[in-house]
Amino acid sequence: MTTPALLPLSGRRLPPLNLGASAFPHHRATLRLSEKFILLLILSAFITLCFGAFFFLPDSSKHKPLLPAPGAGWRGMAAAHGCICVSREEEERLRNKIRADHEKALEEAKEKLKKSRDEIQAEIQTEKNKVVQELKKKDSKPLPPVPLPNLIGINSGEPADPDIREKRNKVKEMMKHAWDNYRQYGWGHNELKPIARKGHSTNIFGNSQMGATIVDALDTLYIMGLHDEFREGQEWIDKNLDFSVNSEVSVFEVNIRFIGGLLAAYYLSGQEVFKIKAVQLAGKLLPAFNTPTGIPWAMVNLKSGVGRNWGWASAGSSILAEFGTLHMEFVHLSYLTGDPVYYNKVMHIRKLLQKMDRPNGLYPNYLNPRTGRWGQHHTSVGGLGDSFYEYLLKAWLMSDKMDMEARKMYDDAIEAIEKHLIRKSNGGLTFIGEWKNGHLERKMGHLTCFAGGMFALGADGSRDDKAGHYLQLGAEIAHTCHESYDRTTLKLGPEAFKFDGGVEAVAVRQNEKYYILRPEVIETYWYMWRFTHDPKYRQWGWEATQAIDKYCRVSGGFSGVKDVYSSSPTYDDVQQSFFLAETLKYLYLLFSNDDLLPLDNWVFNTEAHPLPVLHLANTTLSGNPAYR
Repeated sequence: MTTPALLPLSGRRLPPLNLGASAFPHHRATLRLSEKFILLLILSAFITLCFGAFFFLPDSSKHKPLLPAPGAGWRGMAAAHGCICVSREEEERLRNKIRADHEKALEEAKEKLKKSRDEIQAEIQTEKNKVVQELKKKDSKPLPPVPLPNLIGINSGEPADPDIREKRNKVKEMMKHAWDNYRQYGWGHNELKPIARKGHSTNIFGNSQMGATIVDALDTLYIMGLHDEFREGQEWIDKNLDFSVNSEVSVFEVNIRFIGGLLAAYYLSGQEVFKIKAVQLAGKLLPAFNTPTGIPWAMVNLKSGVGRNWGWASAGSSILAEFGTLHMEFVHLSYLTGDPVYYNKVMHIRKLLQKMDRPNGLYPNYLNPRTGRWGQHHTSVGGLGDSFYEYLLKAWLMSDKMDMEARKMYDDAIEAIEKHLIRKSNGGLTFIGEWKNGHLERKMGHLTCFAGGMFALGADGSRDDKAGHYLQLGAEIAHTCHESYDRTTLKLGPEAFKFDGGVEAVAVRQNEKYYILRPEVIETYWYMWRFTHDPKYRQWGWEATQAIDKYCRVSGGFSGVKDVYSSSPTYDDVQQSFFLAETLKYLYLLFSNDDLLPLDNWVFNTEAHPLPVLHLANTTLSGNPAYR
């Protein structure tokens, strides 16, 4: 689940250096004598100053509070200030060394001035490459060895039923079509424009080519057995994925797609490069937490560490779904590195939220990171709120059901949501509305459809023996979301749909009729299949697979469509990275046996990246109160 992409931010550049004819001649002729003389004079003075300072300035590490003896002169003064006193022979030797080094530097400068522009630029580039390689070596220092959790079910799931196997193979073929076209037309870019056949990006990734689709797709490729494609992605990440860029990124999106994707790829494959890259990136996100409350900024510049919030977010507020969707990845970072800083950051957020008053027990979507106060009172289980609730439940599951604090927060929140937001329509459809300033808006977003799966996932362990109730609630949400698909021309769900009067599970506004390859409805089908094995969920999933393949597939990949109620839809020309990370992965799992990534051993982050359950015997965090 992801927040909507915003308009790209404009970048700034320094004016280019003047390297034209006035700086370098077009031929190999040397500069005029007067120019050479001036340059050499400047170089000579500079070198003399540097060497003189090196040899004759006092050594600050040896300063002593002593006064010189009367009449001691220069040498006594020097000794009193910690300078090393030397003989006349030693002074002469030092002068000779300075003179020789000076003459050597002048000769080198003369040689430089004889070289052409191209030769000088080549030397500069060589030196830059050396520096970059040294920095990479420095950043790639090995992390402490950590025992891996028991990894079960990463190479299984082949269904015995030939019909189901054929459907699973169809999903795999769609994945290969999406990947191969990205590989051909958008390689290294964040996403793909499949019709224009070129790279695509939005400002959630900043202004850099960070290969979001590569990182997001890795674990899907692995579990589908597309190992050649997986190795292509690994090689690109090893050689090209660089986080020391002057780029402002979404902390939330980079965490769930990049850190989540890299961690999942590491656990599945055991390749150390993914863990190293995840830790490097996490270090770049930490400055976002430098706020008066510890609630992180929405965006951070990877190079400068400067953070800020979205301008549209309730007077500079941070967003619940963004700062509340860090826990899974950050706990695994602390587990893999032995560094508690990541765990402490997310636990601080939890403690702060526990102390705050919540109107009607509901969490508003906006929180000001400067004042620690809620912004406008808008509560949603869809965009702006969704994955916060998901991560409370999954923190408990990931801790081997030991993090009871997270489970209590989840149960409290779900009870308030059921009381204030969940209603039945006149036609008998269960939906989850949005609370806005004391009023329930009878509208549900595609993003909200993940909640059916969440209710099913959280049914076991719920209060008052209400497991059956929450499993049934999940089934009702799945049915409503299937209706939102079934009532369109393309059999693909709109971005949002209403329950007003005679209109039910249908989009009313033109700007809510689009489908951008989202996964949430299919995600709920998969969870409901795992917990009930009702064949209708596989049937509904196959309907969605056929609709995507028929209406979203183009020769250059897959594209979203602008109107699911139109028989001749137009394309948005974007192949979202989450289509490969989530939509196709959940479809593949839906047509696989339950022994592929079993839910007792794996917990999926909100971008569908599987992370292993951290059993107490394996975790370095078991001393923390939340894990007791």
